[in-house]
Amino acid sequence: MAAEIHSRPQSSRPVLLSKIEGHQDAVTAALLIPKEDGVITASEDRTIRVWLKRDSGQYWPSIYHTMASPCSAMAYHHDSRRIFVGQDNGAVMEFHVSEDFNKMNFIKTYPAHQNRVTAIIFSLATEWVISTGHDKCVSWMCTRSGSMLGRHFSTSWASCLQYDFDTQYAFVGDCSGQITLLKLEQSSCSVITTLKGHEGSVACLWWDPIQRLLFSGASDNSIIMWDIGGRKGRALLLQGHHDRVQSLCYLQLTRQLVSCSSDGGIAVWNMDVSREEAPQWLESDSCQKCEQPFFWNIKQMWDTKTLGLRQHHCRKCGQAVCGKCSSKRSSYPVMGFEFQVRVCDSCYDSIKDEDRTSLATFHEGKHNISHMSMDVARGLMVTCGTDRVVKRQQRLLGGHVTVTDLGHDARGGLQPGDWVFSTLIREPGGVCAFPAAAFTKHDASL
Repeated sequence: MAAEIHSRPQSSRPVLLSKIEGHQDAVTAALLIPKEDGVITASEDRTIRVWLKRDSGQYWPSIYHTMASPCSAMAYHHDSRRIFVGQDNGAVMEFHVSEDFNKMNFIKTYPAHQNRVTAIIFSLATEWVISTGHDKCVSWMCTRSGSMLGRHFSTSWASCLQYDFDTQYAFVGDCSGQITLLKLEQSSCSVITTLKGHEGSVACLWWDPIQRLLFSGASDNSIIMWDIGGRKGRALLLQGHHDRVQSLCYLQLTRQLVSCSSDGGIAVWNMDVSREEAPQWLESDSCQKCEQPFFWNIKQMWDTKTLGLRQHHCRKCGQAVCGKCSSKRSSYPVMGFEFQVRVCDSCYDSIKDEDRTSLATFHEGKHNISHMSMDVARGLMVTCGTDRVVKRQQRLLGGHVTVTDLGHDARGGLQPGDWVFSTLIREPGGVCAFPAAAFTKHDASL
């Protein structure tokens, strides 16, 4: 199947295709089975389920397994058909799924943490299972022996994890807003650097090993792109969400970043453009435009017999300005500001109309998204939320996981001019499916 994803295509609203209900509590992870019409889910109701699409078009659980503790994280390796499930009690359990996905055998339990597991990654090359938890620990264990190889403790809860399989670098985001880069060895690790930029806890990470870019989303509603491979400390800020950024996925082929937030927002960012790095905020005792003193500048206030002013900052130039000199607002997408932010009057006059053209598309998920994962090869996305609301229209965005077939219609496949991008949604209390937004246009010449 050949397809071209344009940088700024049109979009369509999600349309519900099917839904799967059954979980009694929040669905903490839902993963598409590659090359299969199936979904694997893990839930706070202590169950792992494998859902397969039947001839009737409905999804039914071919596997239903109950755990000893609520499931908090999951990883699935399709080539070896191994599932790793993190639990609220800190343990990680390994299972092997049969080729027909009708049976799941328990392999072993890894005592990885003393508290809730937040993320799991499995490396087949090293036979390591790497995990983070609320015990402020990153651990890596050997899947052959089941023994603990190493641990690294931080000062805050470890909330998310990414891993570079070639270099054995681990990126760990925590609740303090920091990202720690670790070099993992067989029995030890070393801290390479710490990335600081977020003002809230880091909720999600995505690592692109091709361009060597790290994306982070946090509770400060922002996304930062860290240019790890560029070695110049370049970091781009993306602000378009109005709530906590919960999940990220970078589509390397099309240079697009998909992000989801807890208010249900789904954003697709065009990263195939030249973007500007946001400036550092400057500090001053007086407005850098009109030179009026700020309220803590007692000496200048006394000398000029004037009241001190409140300090603000222009998002475009970073200068410290007063409210009068920064009374205007403007979007500036090339610097990552998709909604209107404070700019000084001179910067406002320098921004042209074409500079305000959006470099992202935004879609409403209609439910609180807490997690998202994608099958990039098939263009499928799965999200889960914290609400139990079901929208009984052509859009279904609550309490379920949704599944849709991407790129095939009654004409036997993609046709020139077709817009296709399907989304798989999951939420507490169940599983449902719908095509989320049309981000991809088919080109018959490819």
